[in-house]
Amino acid sequence: MGKMNDVLILDATAQAELIRAGKVQSTELVASAIENIEKLNPELNAVITPMFEKALEAAGKRTPGGVFSGVPFLMKDIGAAVAGTRMAMGTALLKDYIPERDSELTTRYRKTGLIILGKTNTPEFGLVPTTEPLLFGATRNPWNLDRTTGGSSGGSAASVASGLTAMAHANDGGGSIRIPASCCGLFGLKPTRGRNPLGPDFGDIMSGMVCEHAVTRSVRDSAALLDATSGPDIGDPYWAPPKKRPFLEEVGADPGQLRIAFSSELVTDGDVHPDCIGIVQQTAKLCESLGHAVTEVMPQIEASPELLEESFTRVWLGGCAATINAIARISGIPASPSLYEPLTWALYEKGRQYSAADYLNAMTLIQRTSRDIARFFETYDLLLTPVLAEPPVPLGTFTVSGNDPMAAWDRIVKFAPFTAIYNATGQPAMSVPLYWNDDNLPLGSHFVGRFGDEATLFQLASQLEQANPWVDRKPLVHISHL
Repeated sequence: MGKMNDVLILDATAQAELIRAGKVQSTELVASAIENIEKLNPELNAVITPMFEKALEAAGKRTPGGVFSGVPFLMKDIGAAVAGTRMAMGTALLKDYIPERDSELTTRYRKTGLIILGKTNTPEFGLVPTTEPLLFGATRNPWNLDRTTGGSSGGSAASVASGLTAMAHANDGGGSIRIPASCCGLFGLKPTRGRNPLGPDFGDIMSGMVCEHAVTRSVRDSAALLDATSGPDIGDPYWAPPKKRPFLEEVGADPGQLRIAFSSELVTDGDVHPDCIGIVQQTAKLCESLGHAVTEVMPQIEASPELLEESFTRVWLGGCAATINAIARISGIPASPSLYEPLTWALYEKGRQYSAADYLNAMTLIQRTSRDIARFFETYDLLLTPVLAEPPVPLGTFTVSGNDPMAAWDRIVKFAPFTAIYNATGQPAMSVPLYWNDDNLPLGSHFVGRFGDEATLFQLASQLEQANPWVDRKPLVHISHL
């Protein structure tokens, strides 16, 4: 492994420190990262839109000062836009769509000094928890090339797990940061609703379910990046409660004795794989060994699980229908099944059946459930669950077959039953890569905090990172093997 790869396997904070000290040149680091992408991406299919010339130019012109000045970075191909660079969102109809302006989040990334190398793969419209769009093909998990990376931030997760960059942009509408972080052995924090801006194109997405942030190797990178990007943008409809101090100061801070609830119980039909139950039990014991008060209990919710799942689905499918209708209106091309993947079209058709009243009724129930969850967090500081009900599944598991595309959706719900409710309630949550199963597949531990309280999550995450470090674990496909 060459000198630059010795640097690229470090976290972004360490890379930036070496650049500031003059021990490494950003142009060298960026050139090496590009070379690594060219070598490993044919196996992984993680980066689908290179921006290499622009990245080298930006590295040569960079001005010191930003917290990550000169550090390579990748953007997910959905959510925050990059001016002048294609954003296909995994769908063929947008394969030539080029935004004319940066999103506010992209502007804030640039102010940190990050050098954007390209865009990463995502499923069509980010709708499903695997990254296998027909347009670009499947992204492969660096730990096992036949397994899913999760989704929808699977391209970003595969890139970071394999060492292509130390962190990458990601977003989360039902688990899309936490699920790929779990599948790829990374730290992934979904912030509180409204913590990061979605403008100028959106105030919120699906009534606040979608949040922007990143997947990272280290806890401190996630905290420092959130410090740099969080805070309201002009015209935002609402924003998260202000932080008490920088999130980076929470890393390494003593959390005291936390009251941690844990459960691997499902409230809906289905089974949880023994490996996923096992890592929750192991994580609970680890937390107890660190002095925390750990209790096996789960929140009590007034609404039936079936009604809550139906309400979330109505909002999610309403978002799908709204997206496709907007594309049809802007492009002048009528929506038709030939333009979209079979499951996407099935979700769209189902979403069109709901009325505005159905959507508002669904949000009323979701908001009532948010109160139930909030009361639970008056007694407990954190809740621990599995991220997923199964280890990373084989690629193709969710492929539509037969005449009923919605059967694939039912299978998806069984795979990822734990994360979406906390998009609905707006609370921060994180996947922490503490354990791998006997097949050497990573399994994330899912912690949920009270609304606005990323601070406690960062405190505990850094404590766990010290107690059971994951930094030295390298997957099958990784730059250290070059």
